[in-house]
Amino acid sequence: MADTSDTRTPAQIEADIRARREVLAETLDEIGVRVHPRTIVGDAKAQVAANVDRTLGKAYVQVNKAVSEVRGRFVNEEGAPRLERIVPVALVAVGVVGLLALSARRRKG
Repeated sequence: MADTSDTRTPAQIEADIRARREVLAETLDEIGVRVHPRTIVGDAKAQVAANVDRTLGKAYVQVNKAVSEVRGRFVNEEGAPRLERIVPVALVAVGVVGLLALSARRRKG
């Protein structure tokens, strides 16, 4: 069986009670701060910002990779343009722009 006798003095017991009340008060204050609407909103905003930053970081990496791949197709290892690949793409682009311009004129006239 547990020993139920207490050898502490009344002053020691009162000091222990005061110390426990202080710890309890701090704990309640901390809980109050955590459940305060401003704290909840601030935490939610921080989490959303972190998710956006992470998503933007991933998107940046993917775009950078895609740009590097496209650049690799149109520029050789020394950095010189590959005209045999650039000229056909440029001609197709000019053709598409020309068709769009003709289509716009036909709609107006």
